[in-house]
Amino acid sequence: MTDNTDPIPDRTIMLVGLMGAGKSAIGRRLAARLGRGFIDADHEVEKAAGCPIEDIFALHGEQAFRDGERRVMARLLSEAPCVLAAGGGAFMDPETRLLSHEKTISVWLRADLEVLLARVSRRDNRPLLKGSDKREVLENLMAERDPIYAQADIVVQTGNGPHDAVVDKVIEELGRLQRESSKEAERLATGSPR
Repeated sequence: MTDNTDPIPDRTIMLVGLMGAGKSAIGRRLAARLGRGFIDADHEVEKAAGCPIEDIFALHGEQAFRDGERRVMARLLSEAPCVLAAGGGAFMDPETRLLSHEKTISVWLRADLEVLLARVSRRDNRPLLKGSDKREVLENLMAERDPIYAQADIVVQTGNGPHDAVVDKVIEELGRLQRESSKEAERLATGSPR
């Protein structure tokens, strides 16, 4: 367990990454450790739409889902600080990404292809994988999304190890980021050179 003596920024901590990266599992544990609320953005999209994401895709298409996701993310990012597990494509939206840079600390939970493939193969409820070669879809998504996810404030590698080890690393990185931010604010306040 990480020594949590560093202050954690009083902003929403938004977890981003591909499906299967562990955003919800890590997010719940992180929220508990930090004493914050946890929100799964996909569940909020489903509540707003009144139906499962699979149905939104089937009945209205991916664009309708993305439009609804953008609206839900804008609402969530305007609320009190929490730990927020964003949907895999949410950070790809330029409006959502800009808002997240202004209002959150974004954390990319990066996982290798084999880890993601093993995790997403356990369930059959992911619309982007329906009727497709899961490996090929994930490879394509990684090529498209990884450069955007890399714009997150923090990058933490996840794997097959215990979730608590990833939570420890996220907390460690949040503390490091807070220390750097405090030093920079102090430097600006005193006019000291870098």
